[in-house]
Amino acid sequence: MKSESPIWDAKKLGIPKMLLLGLQHTFAMFGATVLVPIITGLNVSTTLLFAGLGTLLFHLITKGKVPAFLGSSFAFLGGYAMVAPKLADGSPNAELLPYACGGVVAAGLAYVALSALIKAFGVKKVMRFFPPVVTGPIIISIGLILAPTAVTSASEDWLLAFVALAIIVVCNIWGKGMVKIIPILLGIVGSYLLAVCLGRVDFTAVKEAQVFALAPITMAKFSISAVFTIMPIALATMMEHIGDIAAIGATTGKNYISDPGLHRTLLGDGLATSLAGLFGGPANTTYGENTGVLALTRVYDPRVMELAAVFAVALSFIPKFGEIIHSIPNAIIGGVSFILYGMISAIGVRNVVENKVDLTKSRNLIIAAVILVSALGFNSIGGLSFAVTADITISLSGLAIAAILGIVLNAVLPGNDYIFDDEKPDDGKTSVSFKV
Repeated sequence: MKSESPIWDAKKLGIPKMLLLGLQHTFAMFGATVLVPIITGLNVSTTLLFAGLGTLLFHLITKGKVPAFLGSSFAFLGGYAMVAPKLADGSPNAELLPYACGGVVAAGLAYVALSALIKAFGVKKVMRFFPPVVTGPIIISIGLILAPTAVTSASEDWLLAFVALAIIVVCNIWGKGMVKIIPILLGIVGSYLLAVCLGRVDFTAVKEAQVFALAPITMAKFSISAVFTIMPIALATMMEHIGDIAAIGATTGKNYISDPGLHRTLLGDGLATSLAGLFGGPANTTYGENTGVLALTRVYDPRVMELAAVFAVALSFIPKFGEIIHSIPNAIIGGVSFILYGMISAIGVRNVVENKVDLTKSRNLIIAAVILVSALGFNSIGGLSFAVTADITISLSGLAIAAILGIVLNAVLPGNDYIFDDEKPDDGKTSVSFKV
């Protein structure tokens, strides 16, 4: 469904077409959103519930002006893997997952803090502390740290992994319209159907699941180590958020960084993330997939995104549907992750290139080098732990150490010439189908 001229009031299309447009946005976000709970061990129904509620909260805080959908963020996968790694048999680490969710709550509050700083001091002054020379290498590190898990999962069944990978590549490169926008969903569905035909799917849990029920709620728990491990990841996702809001603005022709203001969009995203983490869901982030649907349909009414959020909430009340998602073989997830994690690092590289970071300057080269070595090096030895008191020990992950060192070096080394342009923040190039 595509309109020739932009439509800002979807009501004039009629209720049936509005519902169809909302459903289209639901399909766009679905594959990536449910992939995160599958990888981490979180519940799919809970994830869908708080993706929907988080999106509605975001629209409330931004005064219903920004046509954005908030789905699961991949950037926090590394944090979950460090705080709550899956058990030897591949089952979720139910004991430690609530602590990882507590770290996500803290990460959401970091958004709130940045929002307050931008409101108080202005976006240009604040953003000097978070230039692309810091955020780019951090995003690169996230993908590289996750890479081994993709290979391990894919090796369980290379056929299924290859089919999933091949479908994603074909759809993303040669696909047209919605096919190009939902390659992850199509890759999962296609390889899953093959797995069913080969008898490699266990439907026991699906048969036992209820048809309708409330999504399970697991309250977050908090530990200093989990917070210090996961919260610094927000540095990368906050910068991604800014790029996404700019990309949505470039698509619709409006500057949302000025109105309703970056402080409002960050606040909405942060509170949605904290809300999800508090009740057992993954962190949220604005979705480039849905920006692609905006460009495809040219219907820019934010109420269409709100309909998609309602659809997501409705799906969360169908446990049998959630168990079908959980029945996806691990090898398929490995195949999807095989390209996904590489794309995360590639997005980091693109972040550096598109912002024209001058790596011939010694300060920039030093900052990038320290971030990359710290993230990968300390991660390989399990991070860094030190005792604060006899009862309190703080553990810092490689990413946390890298983020701290990057911010400090950028602040103290001379020659920081980064200026954030809030008038023409982006040309839409930051919108991608594979989300960080």
